[in-house]
Amino acid sequence: MIPLLTAEETRRAEDAHAGPMDELMDRAGRAVAELVLEQYPGRVAVVCGKGNNGGDGRVAADALRRAGRDVTVIEQFGELDDPDVIVDALLGIGLQDAPREDVARMIERINADAAPVVAVDVPSGVNASTGEVPGAAVDAAATVTFGAAKVGLAVAPGRFRAGRVHVRPIGLEPAGHEHALVPAEVLEEVPRKGRGSTKYRAGSVLVVGGAPGLTGAPMLTATAAFRADAGYVTVGVPESTLPVFEAGLLEAVKRPLPEDASGRLLPRAADAIAEAAERASAVAIGPGLGRTEGTRDLVRLLLERLEHPLVLDADALYGLVPFRRSAPTVLTPHTGELARLLGVAARHVDAHRLASVREAAARFGATVLLKGPDTLVAAPGGGVLVAAYGEPALATAGTGDVLTGVIAAFLAKGMEVRIAAAAGAVAHGIASRLVQPSVGAVASDLFPAIQRALAGEGWDPPLQ
Repeated sequence: MIPLLTAEETRRAEDAHAGPMDELMDRAGRAVAELVLEQYPGRVAVVCGKGNNGGDGRVAADALRRAGRDVTVIEQFGELDDPDVIVDALLGIGLQDAPREDVARMIERINADAAPVVAVDVPSGVNASTGEVPGAAVDAAATVTFGAAKVGLAVAPGRFRAGRVHVRPIGLEPAGHEHALVPAEVLEEVPRKGRGSTKYRAGSVLVVGGAPGLTGAPMLTATAAFRADAGYVTVGVPESTLPVFEAGLLEAVKRPLPEDASGRLLPRAADAIAEAAERASAVAIGPGLGRTEGTRDLVRLLLERLEHPLVLDADALYGLVPFRRSAPTVLTPHTGELARLLGVAARHVDAHRLASVREAAARFGATVLLKGPDTLVAAPGGGVLVAAYGEPALATAGTGDVLTGVIAAFLAKGMEVRIAAAAGAVAHGIASRLVQPSVGAVASDLFPAIQRALAGEGWDPPLQ
């Protein structure tokens, strides 16, 4: 895992540095200057604040002048005078609240200029420890950060202000970190089929869902589990929808379940589901399940009765109340679903993604995966893993059902719950990068791309 540092963890690393602070500042400033020289020609405006971040900016300005660049240094406030590139060294990692009004006006002036912005360590206005943006914040084309990436560069909304992130060594060694970025190499941890494998040992998944009109969701989940290398997949579905699954899902075994007059599963389906789960090593509940009192009661019964690793998605999250179970459990909400689970507005979750996913993990005693381009995976009492591979191709119906199937397959293979969830998000995200063309892509386009991702394609660094 790749360390993601908070502001406090960064300060501890700086305190542990054996040399003087001026040495670190000199290296940081020169690293910024090197990037500007490599990628951004022309006149440079360096906007410097009062703290260490401003010191880094002044060092960068001196280095750029020595290299022959025309450089203007602006000490906190002033006119930019039409530069070709702006270096943002205004606030740095110390921000906790919204910038003061005068600083906010300078940030707005930077954003209004047409020149690209290179941010020093983090874009001014972004909370380095959380990714929150409590007020005005710089929109950077690139960020040069030192020693290790900061949490706020990987977690939205700060992630969307950072541009391309460049991590430069300056002699800092992290003294510890709570959160981490998940690299593509996590997929090397996914158990592969070997000579002695059977379809059950390779991972057996049971998918429960599929109300009338919603049958596509469990089909996507089941197929994704196969593409993620599960050996055996069963779908438990309302009896009336069985012909749809027989016609559209060739490889999976089908199990008809008792339903109500609307085709939604009844609580008494728990007996048949428990029986079907006897040969499964993981269970996915929720894709296309439907939302009735009966389906909510069914989910509650399954949480109590099943001892398997579970993935709860989509309709299984509707009306979910805190529970406790000893077996691994993964919840996979999107922003709106997590907001309902926490009883807050969706905009609150969007503004406080890190805090929200950690609160949900603590409240439900489960691993919680908050979907997004910065998919976050939190477990009770632990740090957060960030899987930052998601692309716009995932913004289409059904991709969440695909992710559920991938995670269920990885759990069925015996992976530790938090790593299974994070690896599933990475495989899913890399697959979205491999889908070409991405315009007009649909969820099923991810299937061959998942296979390619597991075979080692698209393993680029996560922050790009």
